[in-house]
Amino acid sequence: DDDSKVVGFISAISDGVFSAYIPLLEVRAHARGRGIGLQLLRLMLDRLSQLYMVDLTCDPDMLGFYENLGMSAATGASLRRPNALSFKVSGE
Repeated sequence: DDDSKVVGFISAISDGVFSAYIPLLEVRAHARGRGIGLQLLRLMLDRLSQLYMVDLTCDPDMLGFYENLGMSAATGASLRRPNALSFKVSGE
């Protein structure tokens, strides 16, 4: 049953002193719109509140979600190599 399955997760990488990066915040498609991602991000930002900077990268259509929690747009660069994955990335 769905009550015993993980529907979302967040992770952060930090030096514990100055900065952190949030590489993943994911909520399964069927569980979106219930505030799960919002709660995960709030908990993580609270846990990292002593740090000077917390960065993440997101798609443009998700920027408003992060801005609502006090984050601001920044310039960055990324490289994605889907063929390097040993599993298939799909919508679910």
